[in-house]
Amino acid sequence: MILRKADINDMVGVGNCHYISRRVSLPFLPPVTRDEIVDYLCSKVWGRQDIWVADEHDMIVGFVARTPGWLNHLYILPDYQGSGIGAELHDLAREGQDEMQLWAFRKNAKARRFYENRGWTVTKETDGADNMEKEPDVLYHWRRPG
Repeated sequence: MILRKADINDMVGVGNCHYISRRVSLPFLPPVTRDEIVDYLCSKVWGRQDIWVADEHDMIVGFVARTPGWLNHLYILPDYQGSGIGAELHDLAREGQDEMQLWAFRKNAKARRFYENRGWTVTKETDGADNMEKEPDVLYHWRRPG
């Protein structure tokens, strides 16, 4: 497995990873199609966010996307969760950042534990009225120690 910067040709694989991870790990979210996710990634994420992928034999098994100060997406295929790929992508996203924020769904206990174990702290909780999924969420903050 290699970690590398994504290119536009990776967006279908990134979308597949996002779709499968969301369907399995976030079943409480409204359903979306794989095509809707790929379209979103190509129109709203590509070119606006730094994206890195975990590539195993030409298959995207995880990805992370960030903008300065924000970790926007971190998805790992369910079969690869717990293998360390998420931690590696997470650490890659924090490189060069002194502090960052991210949103997580309140019901996503696994992700919340993951972030809290890496020094992220809750700064705000919402009822979800302002996110597109209308699902209660939590704003996290991380600051580089020292």
